[in-house]
Amino acid sequence: MTDQDLQTLPLDALHRELGGKMVSFAGYSMPVQYPMGVKGEHLHVREKAGLFDVSHMGQAYLSVEQGEHEQVARLIEELVSAEIVKLGKGRIRYTVLLNEEGGILDDLMVTRLPDQDGKLFLVVNAAVKEQDFALIGETLGGRAKLDVLDRCLLALQGPLAHTVLSALDPMAAEMPFMSMRETQLDGIPVMLSRCGYTGEDGYEISVANSDAERLARRLLAHDDVAPIGLGARDSLRLEAGLCLYGHDMTPEDTPVSAGLNFAIGKRRREEGGFPGAERIIRELHEGTDTLRVGLKPLGRVPAREGAEVQSEDGETIGKVTSGGFGPTYEAPVAMGRIDTKHAEPGTKVRILVRGKPLEAEVVKLPFVEQRYYRGKK
Repeated sequence: MTDQDLQTLPLDALHRELGGKMVSFAGYSMPVQYPMGVKGEHLHVREKAGLFDVSHMGQAYLSVEQGEHEQVARLIEELVSAEIVKLGKGRIRYTVLLNEEGGILDDLMVTRLPDQDGKLFLVVNAAVKEQDFALIGETLGGRAKLDVLDRCLLALQGPLAHTVLSALDPMAAEMPFMSMRETQLDGIPVMLSRCGYTGEDGYEISVANSDAERLARRLLAHDDVAPIGLGARDSLRLEAGLCLYGHDMTPEDTPVSAGLNFAIGKRRREEGGFPGAERIIRELHEGTDTLRVGLKPLGRVPAREGAEVQSEDGETIGKVTSGGFGPTYEAPVAMGRIDTKHAEPGTKVRILVRGKPLEAEVVKLPFVEQRYYRGKK
């Protein structure tokens, strides 16, 4: 794909003004880093707050006219594994979109709007958003309306994110993890969600394209906020043990083999009613042949995606699905898909890096503690 074929983000000019190094990602021209560099940006998010532009993600409303929440919830439950019927107002649920064999087509966030019954807000991954929306439309067409939105999506992530936003909306700091409210920031209407993809406390902000630059500049004017690119986004989520669709989970993986059992609701495990339910429920009880695991190279050389994972005997047991250097962990970090019989934390393995077997160990995820705000204790 040439630069001329790439779509641009509404804030493209701002990224270039800030010194963003632009690369191709999911069909868009996006900043991979700024002058601070990937390591500096990564550590800034862990210590303060970083602003990401994730407007390439797909956003949509799914609604039933004059309907109740249960009606639209049961419709989306035909495609995903999570419990949506019992989702509270203004609450968010992580789930996976499934094919008929129980393979993962995408992971997504489903939000029940606080003040509009019969309407859900969906956020899906950029690389497969057209396929996701086509599947949802084809499956639910005639029974629910899918409105794909053209809006910016900003993410403010880091331990000081709540203090930055509280200056604009005092209620922001009190929002628990995985909640959403419609509010205003500096007079700009937004959908504010407390969630993210870094393992840190933080927010995602859905805002009209026409207001996005003013809001972004307002946030960046804070001394503790810096612009952050795709490079640090990837290293942050990897340290936090979070999956990247198309890498750590694919249609070859079920939620069970991908280590996402939490994305299967308790009622759904009992009732089924989602694609591949029979297989997935069986795997919950009997296990799977392969499993996503954390992999810790024991030297200083990172293991990259696609590297072969071997047992100590030299038997091929899987491959690395994501890998790199963890600036906070101060060592190489990786995730891989390996045979379940070798997946116990503490198991010694070898990873082939440029044809050379390097010692590694299966470890429990995450590498760096997740620090979400779950409310006052």
